[in-house]
Amino acid sequence: MKKIFITALAFLGMGFSQAQNITDALRYSTESLSGTARYRGMSGAFGALGGDISAMSMNPAGSAVFLNSYSTVTLNYNNRRNSTSYFNGFNANRNSDVNFEQAGAVLVFNSTNPDNRFGKFTIGVNYAQTNNFDDNFLARGIGSTSIDSYFLNYANGIPLELLETIENETITDLYLFLGENEGFGAQQAFLGYQGYIIDPVSNTLDNTSYTSTIAPGSFDQSYSYAATGLNGKFTFNFASEFEDFLYMGANLNAHFLNYDRSTRLLERNSNAGSETNEVIFGNNLSTTGSGFSLQVGTIAKLSDNFRLGVTYDTPTWYTINERATQRLETFSNEFDERVVVNPNVVNSYPDYNLKTPGKLTGSLAVLFGPSGLLSFDYSYKDYSSIELRPAGDPEFMFQNSIIADNLRAASTYRIGGEYRISNWSLRGGYRFEESPYVDETTIGDLTGYSAGLGYNFGNIKIDLAYDNASRTDNPQLYQVGLTNRAGIDRDFTNVILSLSFGL
Repeated sequence: MKKIFITALAFLGMGFSQAQNITDALRYSTESLSGTARYRGMSGAFGALGGDISAMSMNPAGSAVFLNSYSTVTLNYNNRRNSTSYFNGFNANRNSDVNFEQAGAVLVFNSTNPDNRFGKFTIGVNYAQTNNFDDNFLARGIGSTSIDSYFLNYANGIPLELLETIENETITDLYLFLGENEGFGAQQAFLGYQGYIIDPVSNTLDNTSYTSTIAPGSFDQSYSYAATGLNGKFTFNFASEFEDFLYMGANLNAHFLNYDRSTRLLERNSNAGSETNEVIFGNNLSTTGSGFSLQVGTIAKLSDNFRLGVTYDTPTWYTINERATQRLETFSNEFDERVVVNPNVVNSYPDYNLKTPGKLTGSLAVLFGPSGLLSFDYSYKDYSSIELRPAGDPEFMFQNSIIADNLRAASTYRIGGEYRISNWSLRGGYRFEESPYVDETTIGDLTGYSAGLGYNFGNIKIDLAYDNASRTDNPQLYQVGLTNRAGIDRDFTNVILSLSFGL
């Protein structure tokens, strides 16, 4: 006998949760280029330079390069264009918004003792939006695979007894029961069965095999994806200068994230023998999280013209909470009947932990007196070390195995330059980020370039930058069953404005 839960909130056991997967883990383990206009104008190649608030967040020794106390605030106008192909269909969309990207300050304390080998120390604080999750696309086309494979994948092996309501039991009651006791997979099987997408091979209660009510043929599918949210970081910095040669620093970072996603699949078919001709499957996910990380870095002034920087970023340790809702609607031409399976239940998953990969960065800068400079950064980050925790959880063991097999170490290259003409500064940069995927297809390489200019009024500086980046992604619609891929050519354009004050 199944126990009935009269509640609108299901707290799912960790071992049964399927909400967390490689896509989510990678999303929270990556950072986009963000920061001040000067930093962005040089594509972030600042690891051996310092003297910029965002450079401090990259290499904590960079704050010790400041001669005086300093603060900067930054706004960013960003425009995203997705060109999506799916089978024979093509769709393009564009979105833009304005974000408060960065705000920070550094206080410089110079030593008054001429015998002190530490000439100064600095204390800094900075906020930066490290990733913008706002995204949407529409994948539409006609293919030969149906969403029925998604529900069949989860249903086979589930006893029919668990999918049928008993006397006085509602759809909500049973959906809640399955979430509490059998897990996410059983809930998907239940939706497919109650929505008349799958039928049991036999009507005995111990039946565990199912067939589809949707006949083979062609399927007109429209998959919409809409997401909002961001990943932010508060940095607390301490740095010092040793004998006008070596700059050393450390950062304590407090991270936060929020992410909301809504997906909707509309599938239609007129295949001979199909009892179900239309399926509308909606899923919503809401995620919040917080974490912390550390950074240590040095900059060595090898001469008046050459500087060398090294930075190590520890992994970020997150605690994450997720909630999800689902809704299924189907229609049959044969029976002229529309069925709505709407449990009105929020699946609330227990908090879980995520360990992102650490990062090692080496930097070299060449200064041409007071008029110009060139800077180069190289970063190495092993995404295969991402880990969902507790690692002993059976589902997380499975997902961590997928991560280890499908992700790899990736390198990032950045080069930037600046040339000063009186009070004006001209800047440019280029960056290349390798795909974190072994197949280099699910998420492709990223290529970007930037340009910028600034004007120094004395105690006030204004900087403006433009950067553009592009990459091609091929995400799966679902992790199981309907694993068709959409091809998305992504183009990111940003215009960044910073205002800086000498304190």
